[in-house]
Amino acid sequence: MPNSHKIVPTRIVIYAKDVMNITGRSERTARKILQQIRKATGKKRGDMVTVSEFCQFTGIDQHLVTGFLL
Repeated sequence: MPNSHKIVPTRIVIYAKDVMNITGRSERTARKILQQIRKATGKKRGDMVTVSEFCQFTGIDQHLVTGFLL
């Protein structure tokens, strides 16, 4: 039987908890940031925010953000 390696997929969605860890902001501020991103991208309440949208909005390099998501 060959060795099977578990591949951990890279997440494409970012949550308030992730924003808190990346920015050091409070939960309320993290939720506000996600709300601002949704508004700027024309998304509705409850729609998912992607990592790339977060990076474009904040100007943080995507490689730095994905390091926090592992």
